[in-house]
Amino acid sequence: MNPLLSAEQAVLGSVLLDPGQLAHLDWLAPDHFYRPIHQALFAALRKLRTESHPAVATGERVPLSWVTDTVAEASNHVRGLTAVYPHILISACPRPEHAPVYGRMVLEGAIHRSVTAHAIRLHQAARADALQGQVEGALHHADVLAGVLEDLARRWGSEPRPVAPTTPPPTAPVAPPPVRADQVAEDEQFLLAALVEQPKAMDEVVGWLRPDDFADPAHSQLYRCLGALHHRGEPIDRITVLWEAQRRGLLADNTLTTKQLTAICDGAGAGSAEWLGEQIMRSSVARTAATSARAIRALAENETLAPGRLISHTLHALGPLDNVRARWQTANGHHAPAPPTDGPPTAQVHAALARSTARPAAPPSECPGSASTSSAARPPSRTHG
Repeated sequence: MNPLLSAEQAVLGSVLLDPGQLAHLDWLAPDHFYRPIHQALFAALRKLRTESHPAVATGERVPLSWVTDTVAEASNHVRGLTAVYPHILISACPRPEHAPVYGRMVLEGAIHRSVTAHAIRLHQAARADALQGQVEGALHHADVLAGVLEDLARRWGSEPRPVAPTTPPPTAPVAPPPVRADQVAEDEQFLLAALVEQPKAMDEVVGWLRPDDFADPAHSQLYRCLGALHHRGEPIDRITVLWEAQRRGLLADNTLTTKQLTAICDGAGAGSAEWLGEQIMRSSVARTAATSARAIRALAENETLAPGRLISHTLHALGPLDNVRARWQTANGHHAPAPPTDGPPTAQVHAALARSTARPAAPPSECPGSASTSSAARPPSRTHG
C-alpha cells in the first residue's frame, strides 16, 4: 500500500462525505495531489464549493448530486474517471473529520516532489549555463526555487529560514565531469599568469574573486598564495610565488608541482585580469549552482525528512550560491536585490493549526445515500487512529 496514494484518497473521500471539510483545507491546492485524476477531483470539489453547491450551502443532508456533479466537472479535465471511483474514495476514508491530517500528508508529499523537480531544473540550467559560459539561467531558477520554498513554508506553517542539517546530509549523486573544463582551466591559467606578471592587477579582482572560484585545486591554491603575498604587501613575482607555495607545503604534498608553477609564472602574462576574473566567476556560479542542486535533490529524495526541515535545509544549501551570486554582482557593478519579506507570522500559525486540527464530521445520516457511502461510516465507539 502506498501511503501517499492512501492519503490522497482519504482527503477526497472526506470531502465527498462532508463538504464542510473543504473550509479547513484552504491551504491545500489541486496540484499538491500526485495523481492527475485526484487533482481534477479536488479542483472540481473546490469549484462546486465556490459556486455554492446545495451540498455546501444548505449544510443539511448531503445529496447524491454532490458526488455526481463532482464527477461531471472533473471529467471535463481528465479521462478515465467513472462514477464508481468516488465511492472507492469514500470507502478509503477512515474518518472524515481527519481531513486536515490527511491533507497534511498530501502536502508533505507535494513539498518533497516540488523541491525535487525544481532541483532538477536548477541543475539542468546550471549545466546549460556552464556550457554556454552564462549565469542567467541558473540564477533565475535559483530565484524560482527560493520563491517556491517561501510559498511552501507558508502553507506548511513554518518560517522559511536556512538551517544547517544537524546530521550529515544524504550522499548527493555523483557529479558529472565539468563541461568546458579545458576552457575553464585555460582561463584560470591565463589569469594567474597575468597576476604574476602584473601584480597591481590584484587590486582589480581581490575584492570579489575567491580561491574557491577556481575549478582546478592547484590553481585555487596558487591564487591563495598570490592573495597572501598581496595582503602582506610583499612583492609578487615567480620567485616569491614559488617560495610562498613551498612555505604552505604545496610542493611537498604534490598539490602543486614545479612544472605547473613554471608554466604559469613564465607564461604569457598579457590580458585583462578583471575580464579573465569575470570568466572564472561565470564558471564558479554555474558550478556552485549545480553542486547546490545535487545537494538539494538528495535532501528532497530523503522521505524521512520532515517538510519544515527539508525547506530549511534546502535554503541552507542555496547559501553558497547566494554568496557567489553576490560577488558576481559586485564584479559587474550590480547590487544584490533586497530579500523578499516573509508572510505574516499569524498566517503561518493559522496554516499550522489548520493542517493539524481534526474537524468533526457530519452525522452519518447526512452522507450521500449509497451502499458504498453507508459502508464507509464507522461505529462511534471506535477510537480515532
